[in-house]
Amino acid sequence: MAGHGQDDDDDDGSGLYLTLLCWIGLGLATLDAFLQPLPAGLTISALVLAYLTGGIPAARGAVSALVQDHRLDIDLLMVIAALAAAAVGAALEGAVLLALFSLSETLEHRAMGKARRAVQALMQLRPETALRDGPDGVTEVAVADLVPGDHVILRPGARVPVDGLVLTGTGHMDESSVTGESAPVRKSAGAHVHEACVNLDGILAVEVTRSLDSSTVARMIRLVTEAQAMKSPSERFSDWFGQRYTIAVLAGSILAFVAFRLLGHPTAEALYRAATVLVAASPCAVVISVPSAILSALSAAARGGVLFKGGAALENLAEVRTFAFDKTGTLTTGRAGVTAITALHGSDSDFLALAAGLEAQSEHPIAAAIRDEATARGLTPVAVTDVRAHPSEGITGRDATGDLWAGNARMLTAMGATLPSALAALADGSETLVMVGRGPVVLGALTVADEPRDTAGPAVAALRASGAAILMMTGDRAPVAARIGTRLGLAPDEIHAGLLPADKVRLVDEATRRGRVAFIGDGVNDAAALARADVGVAMGVAGSEVALQAADVALMAEDLQKLAAAQRLARRAARVIRQNLTLALGAMAVLVTGSLFFNLPLPLAVLGHEGGTLLVVLNGLRLLADPIRTR
Repeated sequence: MAGHGQDDDDDDGSGLYLTLLCWIGLGLATLDAFLQPLPAGLTISALVLAYLTGGIPAARGAVSALVQDHRLDIDLLMVIAALAAAAVGAALEGAVLLALFSLSETLEHRAMGKARRAVQALMQLRPETALRDGPDGVTEVAVADLVPGDHVILRPGARVPVDGLVLTGTGHMDESSVTGESAPVRKSAGAHVHEACVNLDGILAVEVTRSLDSSTVARMIRLVTEAQAMKSPSERFSDWFGQRYTIAVLAGSILAFVAFRLLGHPTAEALYRAATVLVAASPCAVVISVPSAILSALSAAARGGVLFKGGAALENLAEVRTFAFDKTGTLTTGRAGVTAITALHGSDSDFLALAAGLEAQSEHPIAAAIRDEATARGLTPVAVTDVRAHPSEGITGRDATGDLWAGNARMLTAMGATLPSALAALADGSETLVMVGRGPVVLGALTVADEPRDTAGPAVAALRASGAAILMMTGDRAPVAARIGTRLGLAPDEIHAGLLPADKVRLVDEATRRGRVAFIGDGVNDAAALARADVGVAMGVAGSEVALQAADVALMAEDLQKLAAAQRLARRAARVIRQNLTLALGAMAVLVTGSLFFNLPLPLAVLGHEGGTLLVVLNGLRLLADPIRTR
């Protein structure tokens, strides 16, 4: 299409100005031809104005594509058709072609720019300054100067400068700009707040947890930028078709000219009809059919708090047949609580302080529960170094006394330890058991219970209603998994417990034999399964950085119903793409048939060509008006 090599700002400015001049030239030439004769010099000047202002941008795009990308551009077809019309004495028809083509391109770029700007507006949500509470009191500083560990004060009406953790205060936060959640969210000590959200009431003291370049909005912008650069299979086919079909159209127009001459048509008439074939067969509508729908859907999803890493993820999600969920932190809240402490050597307090020190650096929800329990009891965690995570097993480290470990039955076996009889009853229960020990000696254990998310049940039901199969995967023991799975309405054969990361990958591979698979997780131990699935979905705000990087889709809010809504959007986008391609190819077939066999006038071919292009763009933009909603 016209405008290759031009950015959206250029099209919105100079592109609109040139289009206006082109239509002024066309208007004067039309006035001379049908209403009021004008001086010959003025008529020629009007046509030259229309050709220059309508043709130069298209010619520039065609030359740029030819020189830089070594391909024939659709713009070239329009320039050749207009020049051919002028060569046979139909300069007014050529001017009509260029004017409509210019208008179509300007409207298209403004419409597509609207889709891009819906996401780029995220940048404008960032506040420029923040109130930092330091040794010298509260001072106003640039947000870029904030570092993790800084304390900032949020007053009512202020936007959160960077991601952080509430230290003191209570209030409500408007998170709609980031997560798509329309209702205010209550925040108090210990709650996470996200950059660009608005503090509605109360005064909050917040500790900065992420630098500006790794904050929520920065990650959203980075994901959207990557998404726009990554093309879906449909987009790649559209590009492939456009480039090769352009060559075919040029060759076909030459053959049409030769055929009309052989049939006895005068040279001027044969050239005119060949130019009409050129316009009628131009694949502008086909080429823009897919990008208009994909970009609109990506922007609508981002506004609803769901980020896709490209059109391929969008198209794949529409075709997913199986949704496989990690349990802890995904189907469950991840805000587990310690329900019991059993110390086999020493006091419960000393044992809990040791466990909290060992789990101090872990991102796992169970580790957070242990740390929270120690904090609630006023305990100081033991200093532990050389900490190392063992996915689906546990964690190891070293304190002043020696080596330590904490984990499940696999870690117990790996350390050469045996389950003490005092813990046997806990091991058979439906709560998660975390044992702590030194080498083969078990020092004690904690039990931790987690609850399903409020949105997990409705999300599972909605996905099942769409015809998808559901799987739950966890490294936890079978009784723990069964307790959560039963509450979510899962059948026994849909619950898979006691899994290592490799087991999750194996189950994903098995499910792919029945169709496309989406895996939804949030932890480090989910990264392999996220990467292996056709669509990896990460809990973007609450999830780990590793999970977010491995995933294809990020849910910015802890609302699994957005996954079902995102699939509905993806399926609507797939339908719009099919509609666009059907419309574009059908219109092209009618126009080509008319130009070859029914002497279709060039102006009608132009109207049909540009009208079809605008229709598919507008049809794609319908997706912008229907962002992801869960309520």
